[in-house]
Amino acid sequence: MLKIQKYAAIDIGSNAVRLLISNIIEQNDKSVVFKKNSLVRVPIRLGADVFINGKISEFNQQRMLDTMTAFSLLMKSHGVSRYKACATSAMREASNSADLTKRIFNVCGISIDIIGGEEEAAIIAATDLNTYIDPNKTYLFVDVGGGSTEFSIIHNGEKVQSKSFRIGTVRLLNDIVKKEVWDQLEHWIKENTQNYYKIELIGSGGNINKIFKISGKDLGKPLTYFYLTTYYKMLQNYSYEERITELNLNQDRADVIIPATRIYLSAMKWSGAKHIYVPKIGLSDGIIKSVYYETVTSVSV
Repeated sequence: MLKIQKYAAIDIGSNAVRLLISNIIEQNDKSVVFKKNSLVRVPIRLGADVFINGKISEFNQQRMLDTMTAFSLLMKSHGVSRYKACATSAMREASNSADLTKRIFNVCGISIDIIGGEEEAAIIAATDLNTYIDPNKTYLFVDVGGGSTEFSIIHNGEKVQSKSFRIGTVRLLNDIVKKEVWDQLEHWIKENTQNYYKIELIGSGGNINKIFKISGKDLGKPLTYFYLTTYYKMLQNYSYEERITELNLNQDRADVIIPATRIYLSAMKWSGAKHIYVPKIGLSDGIIKSVYYETVTSVSV
């Protein structure tokens, strides 16, 4: 007999806040299927406050309270049995993040973990990539966010290196990424990929997912460096307004998609990768799996 539960993940990013609700299906043969049930995304863009002013504005604090209250009610309506909420770069750096997390907990009972960059990279890398990758190849996994980008080297199916850099789409939009950070990233990628014969990229994040969808490629097929370069140049030929009206991009996607593409292209250039695979997984998926395996471990102990 199948056992089905609902778990939720809340990803509080620098660009958007997401609620993912997944069905956890435990099958008779002991295997587990994670099936996405619902995804809600709210583009609060906390990073626009934090990376410039060092704290979250009262306006966006109220939006966060409203969003978390809505997420709490949605989880209740769905019958979610367990959840985990993780906040990343913007909340890490906001001087008033502790006060905000306390307010959120008092208002709607949602407890938020503010996680470090390395932990963020580890959660993302722990998603079930084996479904999407060739265990005999080497990959550079790149998850682009609003405040930071997480990089992991995966060799023969195992993560061998992982690092978070404070290069993100919202930071780049506000022109607050120093050249030294780009130089550090270039050095890290080159140093950690030079000993491998051939590298492929795995791209994660809303922007690369959107580009992949627009490409019309079948899931599992990669985008080429040439395609991504061509698309990047095309985007730059349109104004922000034209990207919304003519390219049919949402207003909170139409600006960040350019710096996001720049990050992926830089990673491909410095690693020598000719292809980028887009499995459509991210932090939310990793949180769901971490909650499940924490539960299994605690029960077995």
